[in-house]
Amino acid sequence: MSAENLKQQIEFINELDKLKSVYRQTMVKSENSRQENSAEHSWHIAMMATLLVDYVSKPVDIHRVTIMLLIHDIVEIDAGDAFVFDANQVAGQEDKEIKAAERLFGLLPECQRDYVMALWQEFEALETHDARFAKAMDCMLPLLQNMDNNGGSWSKHSISRAQVLKRNQYLESVAPELHEYALSQIDLAVEKGWLKP
Repeated sequence: MSAENLKQQIEFINELDKLKSVYRQTMVKSENSRQENSAEHSWHIAMMATLLVDYVSKPVDIHRVTIMLLIHDIVEIDAGDAFVFDANQVAGQEDKEIKAAERLFGLLPECQRDYVMALWQEFEALETHDARFAKAMDCMLPLLQNMDNNGGSWSKHSISRAQVLKRNQYLESVAPELHEYALSQIDLAVEKGWLKP
């Protein structure tokens, strides 16, 4: 690697620090329910995927899945985080994220830029089993966090059972046993009044 490559890599690494200041609706119970940041979320789902990979219905490359999860929200440095249950926030988010991906991944040396961009695009397209498993983990973690936090952002925003079911749809084909667990948690959340029926 050249000195120029190292310079580009360091610039990208420094830029990644900004992901720590992108806040999500999910709350961190262990810190008085403060909002979670996107860097924390990415680390958490990468760990979750590594631990739950044995539940997948078809083999996945956990190394690729982990990298997808670590990079999938980097675009939020420029695009911000859109609350998935808010149609107004979601509108136009895709275009913002594509521009962000081009700028942010463009900071890297060409070979790394192309690799990271391809993985990010694969995650977004949801056409491979690796990408669908990664997406399932991305959607399941907030479910677990909201259940552990007495409804958390669900209660705060009056989210419905149907919305959470739709959000976790990838689990059914990717990891049926995890899907069954998610369904039981969603029903429990309705019973406790954390989700609207």
